[in-house]
Amino acid sequence: MNDTCDKLVIFLAKRDGIDKLVKTFQYVSKLVNWHVEATQPDIANRFKQWEVASGLSRKAFRTGRFLTGFNALRRNPGSTNTLRSLAVLSNAGEMVYFFFDHFLWLSRIGTIDANLAKKMSFISAFGESVGYVFFIIADFIMLKEGIKAERKLRRCKEESKSEEELEKEIKKIKGDRIMRLMAVAANVADLIIGLAEIEPNPFCNHTVTLGISGLVSAWAGWYRNWPS
Repeated sequence: MNDTCDKLVIFLAKRDGIDKLVKTFQYVSKLVNWHVEATQPDIANRFKQWEVASGLSRKAFRTGRFLTGFNALRRNPGSTNTLRSLAVLSNAGEMVYFFFDHFLWLSRIGTIDANLAKKMSFISAFGESVGYVFFIIADFIMLKEGIKAERKLRRCKEESKSEEELEKEIKKIKGDRIMRLMAVAANVADLIIGLAEIEPNPFCNHTVTLGISGLVSAWAGWYRNWPS
C-alpha cells in the first residue's frame, strides 16, 4: 500500500502524470454527459462543465510544452537515418500542435478573438495528426527491430553470455515492446480525436468514439508514466 502511494505521488509530480489524470476526468465526464443527457439534463450539464473545465485546464498546464520537441530531438534523434527523419517529422508535428494549442486556449477563454478558435483548432489538430502518423510508423519500425533482436538472442546462444544475461536482455526487449505498444495505442487514439477536428465524420465525431479514444490515450499514457 505504501509503495503504491509513493508511486502515485511520483506520478502526480510529473507534468504528464497530472495531464493523464485530468484527461481521464475530461473523457469520463464526456461519456457520462452523453449517457444521461436525455434522462437527467441537470446532471448532464454538470458533467459537461467538468469536461470543458478539464479540457481548458489541460491546455493551460501544457504552456511551453512545444519546446519539449527540441529536447527530444537533442536527446534521442534516432539510430538510423530513417528513424532520425521520422523523429524530426513527428516532433515537428507535435510542436505545431502544442504551439497553436496555446492560441486555441486563449481564444476559448476570451483573451484573444474568439473567432480564431476554429482556425487555431484546425491547425493544432493537423499538426498533431501528422506528428502521430510518424510516431506510429517509427514505433512499428522499432517493434520490428525488437522482435528480430529477440529472435537472434534466442537462436544464437552466445558462449560469452550466461543464461541469466540473455534472459535479462530479452526481458529488456519485452519491456520496451510493451511501452511501444502503449505508445501506438495512445497515438492511434489521439489520431482519431485529431481527425474528428480536421475532417468531421459520423464515426470519429461520435461521443462514444471520442470518449473511448480519449480514455485509451489517457490510460496508455498513465501506464507509460507510472513509476517502475
